[in-house]
Amino acid sequence: MKLTILGGGGFRVPLVYGALLQDHAEGRVTHVVLHDLDAGRLSAVTRVLAEQAAGVPDAPEVSATTDLDEALRGADFVFSAIRVGGLEGRANDERVALAEGVLGQETVGAGGIAYGLRTVPVAVDIAQRVARLAPDAWVINFTNPAGLVTEAMSRHLGDRVIGICDSPVGLGRRIARVLGVKNPGEAWIDYVGLNHLGWVRGLRVAGRDELPRLLADPDLLGSFEEGKLFGADWLRSLGAIPNEYLHYYYFNREAVRAYQQAEKTRGAFLHEQQARFYAEMRNPDAPALTVWDRTRAEREATYMAENRETAGAGERDEDDLSGGYEKVALALMRAIARDERTTLILNVRNQRTLSVLDADAVIEVPCLVDANGAHPVTVDPLPDHATGLVCAVKAVEREVLAAAGSGSRATAVKAFALHPLVDSVNVARRLVEGYTEVHPGLAYLR
Repeated sequence: MKLTILGGGGFRVPLVYGALLQDHAEGRVTHVVLHDLDAGRLSAVTRVLAEQAAGVPDAPEVSATTDLDEALRGADFVFSAIRVGGLEGRANDERVALAEGVLGQETVGAGGIAYGLRTVPVAVDIAQRVARLAPDAWVINFTNPAGLVTEAMSRHLGDRVIGICDSPVGLGRRIARVLGVKNPGEAWIDYVGLNHLGWVRGLRVAGRDELPRLLADPDLLGSFEEGKLFGADWLRSLGAIPNEYLHYYYFNREAVRAYQQAEKTRGAFLHEQQARFYAEMRNPDAPALTVWDRTRAEREATYMAENRETAGAGERDEDDLSGGYEKVALALMRAIARDERTTLILNVRNQRTLSVLDADAVIEVPCLVDANGAHPVTVDPLPDHATGLVCAVKAVEREVLAAAGSGSRATAVKAFALHPLVDSVNVARRLVEGYTEVHPGLAYLR
């Protein structure tokens, strides 16, 4: 089975390959094709993968190419993990937004809109090529903003594109852990929303909802990441546990202030860190896997550091430093390829799941997965406070898609202005001016 990874020179690719090395079952991936526009990054990551595969007799073959059509042709699965504009683009997204006093995070607020406007045209081109060159392939989208990009691709690939994110899985795992659930895989997580905008409303074990027990216990609530971020009182008021990214909404002023006061933004930090990694990898004698693993550990430990500092949440728990999106991706791929039926929280088209959104809107909910793809599970309606946010942000995503499709600068301004975290039409206009100045990829807006 052939797996193509777009963005194959990306830093997190070894996580995916490491998971593949642990799969020895029939029907596994036998060939991994890495595609990237940067041959130097491809070379660096290929070296890391070669060291990972040392001593594994049935390790999947790895090849690399800068030719997109060659990479896609004949693929059974395509992992899309591209970053249009690179980490320099992410750093610029943050800088332009923070100069206007609004959030520049890569998936939330102004930064997410800018990233989406750059990424959607490229993602659409990829989707059209997949439909032509590998019509039977399944596309698993890692690319942020994951929900928005998945929806853009779904207009050309239908339900054969599925978006993934490890945030809901990590949240469910943490809740299960503090509740003493011995096997988190046996817990049903009632999670619903959009990507980076969702809530756990229940966690059922053997038919019993254990979430009320957590919400009633201040000590338990204060013992894990989201409890520390949001505070026990606010979680009890919500009656749910929000995805960590909702900290940007519920504590927006504090988050913006913390990012403005930080020595450097997250994007700038990662840009410098990964530049060091790829520079070090140009030395043919560098121990590739050791260098990569050291860099990865630093990356994970500093994740959302400003938010944790604002909330007084302290350092991340060691159990939360191992990532997880690669495990979700592999579980999804196995379920489809081998008809190993499972339940995963995924980004898929709504169909009739949430009545407040139309059938084609991509949402993030539990799905039953089998050989025919991912099927969203019926969920209870959202409470009013969540419905308002979900509908507002989905409306913004639709404006982003419209701007990317038409090249309309006015529509791009509308997308920014309608976002809950952008508080002025004039700010929206200045954001569009600022982003088009620093991003050549937004030259299509006119």
